[in-house]
Amino acid sequence: MSNEMKDFRGYEFDAAHAKDATVQWIRDWFEVNGPGCNAIIGISGGKDSSIVAALLVEALGKDRVVGVLMPNGEQADIDMAKLLVNHLGIEHYVVNIKGAYDALIEQIGSAGIEIQNDSIINLPPRLRMSTLYAVGQSRNGRVANTCNLSEDWVGYSTRYGDSVGDFSPVSCFTTAEIRAIGRLLGVPSVLIEKVPSDGLSGMSDEDKLGFTYEVLDHYIRTGEIEDAATKARIDWLHRRNLFKLRFMDCFKYDRLSTKADE
Repeated sequence: MSNEMKDFRGYEFDAAHAKDATVQWIRDWFEVNGPGCNAIIGISGGKDSSIVAALLVEALGKDRVVGVLMPNGEQADIDMAKLLVNHLGIEHYVVNIKGAYDALIEQIGSAGIEIQNDSIINLPPRLRMSTLYAVGQSRNGRVANTCNLSEDWVGYSTRYGDSVGDFSPVSCFTTAEIRAIGRLLGVPSVLIEKVPSDGLSGMSDEDKLGFTYEVLDHYIRTGEIEDAATKARIDWLHRRNLFKLRFMDCFKYDRLSTKADE
C-alpha cells in the first residue's frame, strides 16, 4: 500500500509523514513532561489502543511502555489484547475490575439510588482510568489517551473515562487515517480491521451511532455527505458532546466588577 492514502475527494493523507510526526511529538512531550517516565496504556484489543501502543514503542522503546489489560470479569476478545502486547513485546499487567465494579454497583444500590443503564455502561471506563492512574503513579508513568478524531467528533467516549489521559497522540486522526498508520507500524491486520466496539453495550460502534465511520470520516475531512438525516444526526451529536473536549467549565470571579442589580 502506498504511503499516500487518498480516501476522500480532494483530501490527501500522508500516513508515513503523520506517523513520523506523531512519534517525534511523543518524544518531545516526554522530554518536557516526563523525562525517563514510562508510558502507561490501557490495552483493549481494539485498533486505537493497539496502534497508539505501537507508536509509543517506536517513540520510546518497548522497555518504557507498560500495557494494562482490564477485563470486567470475562472479556470475549481479550485474546486480541494479549496478541498485541506479545507482538510488541511490552511489559503488561492484567487487572480485573469486576470486583470493584460489582462492589460499587452494590453500594450505590444500598444507598437507595436506582442506577440507570447509562451509568452502568459508563462505570467500567471510569474504573479503568482510575486503574491506569494508579498503575502510572506506581510505575513512574504518564497515561496515554487513545481516542481518535472520529470518536471525539460525535462524543463516542466516556467523560473522565477513556476520554482523558495525560497526552493524546491520535486525537487529530480519523479512523481511516489511524488504520493507515497502523499498517505502516506493522500492527497485525486482525487488530487494525477489527470491528470497532465499546465492549460495554454489546453493539458495534456503527450500530450504536447509526452511521458508518467511513461516512463520518468523509464528512469530517470534506464537509460532504449525501444523506440529510445522517448529516443532521452527526451535527447534533457533535454539538451535544463538545463539552467533553473542554476542561471543566469554571466561573471566573472578578472582585472589581459591580453587581448587576446595583
